[in-house]
Amino acid sequence: MTASTLPDFVYDPPDVALSVLYEDRQILVVDKPAGLLSVPGKLAGREDCLVSRLQAEYWDALLVHRLDCDTSGVMIFARTRIAQGFLGQEFEKRRAKKSYIARVYGEVDGEAGHIDLPLSADWPNRPRQMVNHAEGRPAQTDWEVVARAPGETRMRLWPRTGRSHQLRVHMLELGHPILGDPIYAAGPAREAPRLMLHAETLGLHHPATGAWMDFAAPVPF
Repeated sequence: MTASTLPDFVYDPPDVALSVLYEDRQILVVDKPAGLLSVPGKLAGREDCLVSRLQAEYWDALLVHRLDCDTSGVMIFARTRIAQGFLGQEFEKRRAKKSYIARVYGEVDGEAGHIDLPLSADWPNRPRQMVNHAEGRPAQTDWEVVARAPGETRMRLWPRTGRSHQLRVHMLELGHPILGDPIYAAGPAREAPRLMLHAETLGLHHPATGAWMDFAAPVPF
């Protein structure tokens, strides 16, 4: 695949209300809808995003991490610079624990497994990522089968690292691309109304109290 054959990204963000799962003076936890950028895009016409919508109602909302535009689910925002720094360390030091639900193409063999494949940017085909054993950054994903249906499998995924498109590339390398993926899926696997990937849970320490907190967003598919 070359850059000229990558799918065009037509940005048509959903017109839906904010879904705030939790708030206090330090943090905001939101259920991001699929099809909405986490932050403004670099090109004109892509200013509408979750952080701008959130800041329209919560002026002090500060970005901590991102989800791909096509991915839905739990995102956490800080409300002070100190909280932002603390939460950033939760992700950088891998103390934050995340799980995703995905519907993938085909019926996966086995009940659970671990993927350890280093990833790097596929520079001629950005934003595509690829497995790169020579120069890629370490990337690990644990998985388990939740349910099977004819021609597809529902899986729970735990990323142990946070590389760009990690779950999407790892599922592709497993031989089961995520349904509806506009970049990595092809043929029947691409024929879904959206990318079937959802950040279901997020657990981390609260920046003020240090207490462990778990958040969840209902799976929309």
